Amino acid sequence: MSKQSYVIGVDVGGTFTDVFLWDEATGRVATAKVPSTRGDQSIGFVEGISAVAGDFADIATVVHGTTVGTNALLERKGAPTGIITTEGFRDVLEMRRRDRPTTWGLWGMFTPVVPRDRRLEVRERVLADGNVLTKVDAREVAERAEALRAAGCESVCVFFINGYANNDNEAVAVEAVRSVWPNAYVTAATEIVPEIREFERLSTATLNAYLQPVVSSYLDRLETALETRGSGGDVLIVQSNGGVMSVETAKRYPVRTALSGPAAGVIAAKAISAAAGYPNVITCDMGGTSFDVSLVASGEAALAAQTAIDFGMVVRTPMIEITTIGAGGGSIARVDEGGILQVGPESAGSNPGPVCYGLGNDRPTVTDANLVLGRINAARPIGGKLDALDVDAARAAIDREIAKPLDIDVMEAAEAILKVANAKMAGAIRLVSIERGFDPDKFAAMPFGGGGALHTGALIKDVGLRSALVPRYPGVTSALGCVVADMRHDRVQTVNMLLDDVDAAALGAEMEAVADETQALLARAGVAFERIDRVFELDMLYLGQTHTVTAPIELPPEGLTVDAIRRAFDAAYLRAFGRLLTGIPVRVMNYRVAVIGRRPAFDMTVFAPPSDRTLDACLVGSRRVRVDGEDVDAPVYERLDLPDDALIPGPALLEQPDTTIFIDPGLVGRVDRFGNVVITQQPGEGDD
Repeated sequence: MSKQSYVIGVDVGGTFTDVFLWDEATGRVATAKVPSTRGDQSIGFVEGISAVAGDFADIATVVHGTTVGTNALLERKGAPTGIITTEGFRDVLEMRRRDRPTTWGLWGMFTPVVPRDRRLEVRERVLADGNVLTKVDAREVAERAEALRAAGCESVCVFFINGYANNDNEAVAVEAVRSVWPNAYVTAATEIVPEIREFERLSTATLNAYLQPVVSSYLDRLETALETRGSGGDVLIVQSNGGVMSVETAKRYPVRTALSGPAAGVIAAKAISAAAGYPNVITCDMGGTSFDVSLVASGEAALAAQTAIDFGMVVRTPMIEITTIGAGGGSIARVDEGGILQVGPESAGSNPGPVCYGLGNDRPTVTDANLVLGRINAARPIGGKLDALDVDAARAAIDREIAKPLDIDVMEAAEAILKVANAKMAGAIRLVSIERGFDPDKFAAMPFGGGGALHTGALIKDVGLRSALVPRYPGVTSALGCVVADMRHDRVQTVNMLLDDVDAAALGAEMEAVADETQALLARAGVAFERIDRVFELDMLYLGQTHTVTAPIELPPEGLTVDAIRRAFDAAYLRAFGRLLTGIPVRVMNYRVAVIGRRPAFDMTVFAPPSDRTLDACLVGSRRVRVDGEDVDAPVYERLDLPDDALIPGPALLEQPDTTIFIDPGLVGRVDRFGNVVITQQPGEGDD
């Protein structure tokens, strides 16, 4: 019998597939980084697991952060989808909120994922108070469904305008569609978002339908591949809210997988920083395609009620707040028509990759610039598929595409590429910190991903961050996040009543009942939890306002009261705005319920650095590095061999299989007891 003690996290990015293995029986950890396989991500997924797990039968759980759904949305490669909606409302998806792609421009096109000829109407009407004015005709709905099938649709979304207030008509219509539909890809809008705001509800439900065939077929291939290799372990999928869900749930709600990989990185950062004693961190995930930034304040990651994956593609489901820009290692540098150096958002990805990969790309990238400047070891590329990087090819591309058009030398051009990329990254950090009222001096950066630790010093100096905390395995941090993530499900329901009219006891009982239903999803997943937590919140505002504040609510055994709700609202509003608006009625818009299954805590001491090494024993050489126009000699250390409490003044390079850390001149790195490298100003400024 197999011991089945391996817990494996797999994060599939645009360039690399990252794998983290934790053997619960022995405490052993192992990591791998292999190129992602764009045509079928399941291929790279299995290759990555093969690199760390000798026997698939030893796998107890695989937790997966996937970009399949996100990529399908960004590339508009979802399934042909149809919409059946209330008569007169077929254009809600296209009208949106009447915003435009370029805020200050008068042009810009938006094409919805479902064209107008596949958005069909039926006669039905529910009033905003929930009364049914016109009952839906199931036969008419079935006829519309047949028409969509004939038009080539693989999935369908049923959306009725006031379904959040009463979904009786929508439920009848969904059953009518399912009676003629050839597969399980039928989405009911109120099942996805039973909330007021018709565009956001329709957009989220439509994108769910759009992704169902794509994500479901991918997960089927994944499960088959694992079973073929002998794995009988559980498979869980990371959600955009930072929790995990079963494959069954992911197939029903694939829209919840959008941005799941970056969310896993934030969860890992939260766990690592908490153990290391840094409750305030700004995560900086630099992969091959993008730079993802998020803020963890007082040990908690910020959750957003909705986000836009791309312009007009709004997803209203709880997710970790992440700001993404096109500044990854594979981001392409170019000189535009105005003679201005630009970096990204176009990326070379994993195939063909940067010029130095030698796989066909001839346009320079951020990775090429780092290589030319000496910050990357050409003889030690990450990912394991290349023997060496081509420095001459990278230099030639930078010279041709950047240096000559700008009339500067190659090294100046390479530095300019990094300065532009760093400026974009610094702007993203300011967006999630300064512009939201947080002082960067009270936060540590946590750079991870394959390239994040190369840019740490520039970000500390440019933004004024207190320090940086580089985790033990920066290149596979998101994969670690898959391992440490809890299972979580969120529910929301519109109330839309003045607080004085709310039956608080009945509302509390309803929220408890919803929590019971949601907890059943956890039970069906078959996962062992240390405990299960329930979180209750109310979205509220003053009468006449548009935007809500979310107030945490306790549900006491004796029952919820209006006074308790009012106190919770006052506290939340005061935290957000600093003063209350006395004399104005309060409206309760929605209630929110989250049920969180806490998985066994991950012991960060498995990352403890060796205690029997000296700093000199870890020195493997030196390399000339260009910094601010000057060439400096930087000692090169084997990072994973560095002992506890080792001090490494900059300039210095710390190399490991999944990334390289560059400590800039004027900074110093210190290894803590969890194997993190803490980078601060020298001498002794910054952290205690």
